[in-house]
Amino acid sequence: MAAFDFGLKVDPQVFERQLNSPCTLNVQEYIKQGYEMFKEHVGEFVGFTLIIFVASVVGSRIAFAGSFIFSAVITSLSAGYGIAAFRLLSGQQLEFADYFKGFNYFLPLFLASLAGGFLVGVGFVLIIIPGIYLAVSYMFTTFLIIDYRMEFWQALETSRKIITKNWFAFFGFAFALFAINLFGCLAFGVGLLVTIPVTACATAIAYREIVGLHSTEW
Repeated sequence: MAAFDFGLKVDPQVFERQLNSPCTLNVQEYIKQGYEMFKEHVGEFVGFTLIIFVASVVGSRIAFAGSFIFSAVITSLSAGYGIAAFRLLSGQQLEFADYFKGFNYFLPLFLASLAGGFLVGVGFVLIIIPGIYLAVSYMFTTFLIIDYRMEFWQALETSRKIITKNWFAFFGFAFALFAINLFGCLAFGVGLLVTIPVTACATAIAYREIVGLHSTEW
């Protein structure tokens, strides 16, 4: 997929099972597997997270237009965790360059981040509860884009519909991930070098268990 392609419109019937069947989340197992995945590739995950940290610091110190561009860059960089996790889950070899393949989906990822962030922000400003609902519901958006080459709006809506079926279970999962990263932040921020990749991998594992992996190349 070229970086500036808008993405594909996927037949909604592909997700008929996920939209019509309840699912069970094994939060503890997802986090455990995410940590095991991190341990096996600790150098790559820590190195990549450091790059994201540096990019975030640089982006925060420049003018608005520049920071807007950097936010788009960070969105594609963050997708690298999902790509790395997918490759490992499918038994493929992981190379450090794979972490940067999120840029192959630059435009749909950016548009999804922009639209999703706007809707979540509006939800928080209005009543707060709609913002929380959408923030949790969009959890699988990035994975749908990189797994199906899906266009951004369908990815947002598909994620929302799948997660809404079991929203409170996903809220518990999201809260657990937030708590883990909070502890990482409290450990002088250094803990985030561990908790961010672990929680990102745990979310990718949850996606694989609930939605399934469609592609074999990411």
